[in-house]
Amino acid sequence: MYKSKINYQRAAFLTSAPDIAALPADEGIEVAFAGRSNAGKSSALNTLTKQNSLARTSKTPGRTQLINTFSLDPTRRLIDLPGYGFAKVPLAVKQKWQKSLAEYLMKRDSLKGLVVLMDIRHPLKDLDQDLIHWAVESELPVLILLTKADKLGPGARKKTLLEVREAALAFMGDVTVHSFSSLNKQGLSDLEQVLDLWFGADEAAQIIVE
Repeated sequence: MYKSKINYQRAAFLTSAPDIAALPADEGIEVAFAGRSNAGKSSALNTLTKQNSLARTSKTPGRTQLINTFSLDPTRRLIDLPGYGFAKVPLAVKQKWQKSLAEYLMKRDSLKGLVVLMDIRHPLKDLDQDLIHWAVESELPVLILLTKADKLGPGARKKTLLEVREAALAFMGDVTVHSFSSLNKQGLSDLEQVLDLWFGADEAAQIIVE
């Protein structure tokens, strides 16, 4: 099994911001997590960092309305972007979130990768695809993380994974697809491996050795 080169357990809350103007200085490396409000984004962040309440989970999807920043070390940050696509959120709020998402993806220089989380039973909804297109246009690598993989049997899970990987080719960008379960930690090592690459863990280790 892959052993992560970065200790994600060291993640600590830094700040919540209504827009990119209120975020920390645009330097270092950031990796952002985004997804529909019921995609299990908070659970995935908590699983990654081995912290039960780093990212707030709620039985009412759509509660994350701010850009939440978590520090891993002085130069690396995890970003929890506002959830999108939940029907009970007022239209004005949805529009504000979409503007914040687009602004962050297109203008944040320190952003080096985007994790788009989707319920494996309902992948590639229109808003998911819009988000990936934005990222590809901004030349950002994307990891599609198919969450709640434990909800499907092995055969159905593999079938969906292969179908989404094939569909992802149409984005014409650096798009990777893995399945994931916060419940049984399936896919956690795949997630860590992609994040380590984006965070430049290999380069950092090489500098230390040299």
